[in-house]
Amino acid sequence: MISSRLYQEALIKGDTRLIGDIYENCFPTVRKFVLKNNGTDEDAEDIFQKSLLQIAVRYKKEKFEIRNDFEGYLFTVCKNLWRRELNKSKKRVTNETLLNLYSEEQDNALALMEQKRFELFNEKLSLISENCRKILSLYFAKMSYAKIVEAAGYNSETVARQRVFKCKKSLTDLIRGDKRYISLKEL
Repeated sequence: MISSRLYQEALIKGDTRLIGDIYENCFPTVRKFVLKNNGTDEDAEDIFQKSLLQIAVRYKKEKFEIRNDFEGYLFTVCKNLWRRELNKSKKRVTNETLLNLYSEEQDNALALMEQKRFELFNEKLSLISENCRKILSLYFAKMSYAKIVEAAGYNSETVARQRVFKCKKSLTDLIRGDKRYISLKEL
């Protein structure tokens, strides 16, 4: 497996062999996701290109480190950009012609901000206890408190609610305590 840093460097340098590997290994998954979520092949190609460009530009500017595998990171960027694209298409106003309410630059900046928030969230999530990660993953998956009680072996829904609250507070405190929080906070 090739390291994330090598892939990032390949994007900057235009290494066609490694970029070809990225396409071969990652594009089919992205294509499948976009097609499954009301997109076309063309949409998938556009999102994939935008994601690679976003990663390259950010790496060139910040030399950030991808903590997990590159393929997973790229898929997350693509998924976030596609969801943003779907949401953006809901916010278009028509008056005989289609008017875009966001500029491409603004949209790219918002997508990058969203990705940085996601990274901060995941980084801090990895710092809380294993039990809290499990409880919050169930909670974020919109599992009912009754099912959380069953899955975690708690005595009651009250205990589950208290545990979710404490875990969310721990995670929130870690995020808010990070120096990046202020710059990533929504206005």
